[in-house]
Amino acid sequence: MDISLRDRFTALWQQYFPGADLPLALEYRNSPGAALPVPPPGGWRCIVCQLGRARNGTPLAFDSGSVTCGGGRMYTGYAQERPPNFYHFLSSGKEGVVEGERYKQTPEIVAAWEKQILPFDAAGKRLVFTRWDQLTEEDCPEVVIFFARPEVMSGLFTLANFDRADPGAVICPMGSGCSSIVYYPWLEQQKDDPKVVMGMFDPSARKCVPLDVMTIAFPMKRFVKMVRYMEESFLITPTWETVKKKIVRSGALYRKD
Repeated sequence: MDISLRDRFTALWQQYFPGADLPLALEYRNSPGAALPVPPPGGWRCIVCQLGRARNGTPLAFDSGSVTCGGGRMYTGYAQERPPNFYHFLSSGKEGVVEGERYKQTPEIVAAWEKQILPFDAAGKRLVFTRWDQLTEEDCPEVVIFFARPEVMSGLFTLANFDRADPGAVICPMGSGCSSIVYYPWLEQQKDDPKVVMGMFDPSARKCVPLDVMTIAFPMKRFVKMVRYMEESFLITPTWETVKKKIVRSGALYRKD
């Protein structure tokens, strides 16, 4: 990790997004390093629900045993097979067998959608989340994840489009909460020209994030470019000065929640 990049972004973030939470950095690696290994939770638990500690300053390292949600195991690369009755679980359910989440109309739609989900294998790897200001030279971030309210999201979304003619520089693929911060942005990072991923629309994951907070995840290739052009963007205009005041107000309201 380039420490000068870490410090430069931190300074710019404090200047243009005063009081907003720093992002999490994600990487897959062979050992937990300085991160706290996450033990098996002893039952089902959403990985998004476990990230509060990382956002508050404790780097976390997950492995195959740490992730017990069937969908979460799939989207983090720790399982290649779908959970039993997956098609019915995501749709209308199966009487006496499984209650449906009703996120898709029919099992057949789930089956057609599932064929477009590319598998990836993270067996033997640790999935590490570290708050941006705690990164060290030994870290090698692959994705940078922001948990943000609307005004902050407005700035990040616009920055993601600043150097792009393509109106689709930010994508919003359907999936679980963890897919929007791990699976999709990690896959994008493997591409030559990755897209930024907006997410956390999954109703099942909403209980694990603060009120009014969504996510936007930058593949590291895109993030590095963004840092370079922040000071020539709209962030230096009077328009953004107005938004900055709302960010400060939003932060004050959030601390009262």
